[in-house]
Amino acid sequence: MSLKFEGTYTAIVTPFRDAALDADRSIDWEVYDLLVAAQIAGGITGIVPCGTTGESPSLDAAEQLALVERTVKLAKGKCSVIAGTGANSTRATIALSQAAEKAGADAVMVVVPYYNKPTQEGLYQHYVAVAASVKCPTIVYNIPARTGIDLGADTLARIAQAAPNVVATKEATGNVLRAQEIVRTMGDRMTVLSGDDGLTLPMIAVGARGVISVTSNVYPAEVARATRLALDGKYDEARKAHLALCRVHEVMFVEANPSPAKAALAHKLKVSDAVRGPLVRASEAARAKVVAALEAYESSRG
Repeated sequence: MSLKFEGTYTAIVTPFRDAALDADRSIDWEVYDLLVAAQIAGGITGIVPCGTTGESPSLDAAEQLALVERTVKLAKGKCSVIAGTGANSTRATIALSQAAEKAGADAVMVVVPYYNKPTQEGLYQHYVAVAASVKCPTIVYNIPARTGIDLGADTLARIAQAAPNVVATKEATGNVLRAQEIVRTMGDRMTVLSGDDGLTLPMIAVGARGVISVTSNVYPAEVARATRLALDGKYDEARKAHLALCRVHEVMFVEANPSPAKAALAHKLKVSDAVRGPLVRASEAARAKVVAALEAYESSRG
């Protein structure tokens, strides 16, 4: 558990083949390899396969394991791999987490169980059980807008006390005050990583140590630079870099993630923007906003 979580981690998309070519929209491994290579070349700290941006609810267990195995192979010695392994069942989460650890993932990221809305006691028991099932570091992923339940700061503290390998939290509550409270009460015991690109700078200002990013799918080097400037305390430069990217951050969520991110990659890299149902491709209106934001950002850099 010596891995230090600090910097920019990309919640990488899972590229699928177009339905016209493949009715099952199977994973496009050739494109995935290109995307991982681009992340590594951009100086990213780590890659997070099978997160929300990777459409984990639409992947079966075999696909999730294949993605983790492939990412580990491609990233070995170049950046870390944090495998998304959360499910809405404790038993399924344990199985996914153990498989990811065996495949060589440096850590697992476990989203708050969704749909079934457990109590805080249920969340506590879930995370303690999952953490006990693996030896690798475990990252809590709290995103109440997606899961329907918020894991409270007090519950996180209880989990940390009972599970030593729960060492970080991806805070996607949209609430800087929550990040601040965790830092204030837990200090170095719990690393906070921003789960919202647009809040990375203010979260770092109150003690967060980085971001698990969507925007870095499109601009890995630029997001990594903005994060590093903030972590180094170069706030004037960090603010300038952060504000330049703000519109891009915003359009990544103009419709359900990851459809806008895939539209951005399709525009930038000429790859497919296919998603799996019930998600659909970004609408023409959303696509226009994404393209406009990318073009404005590109032109602002000269």
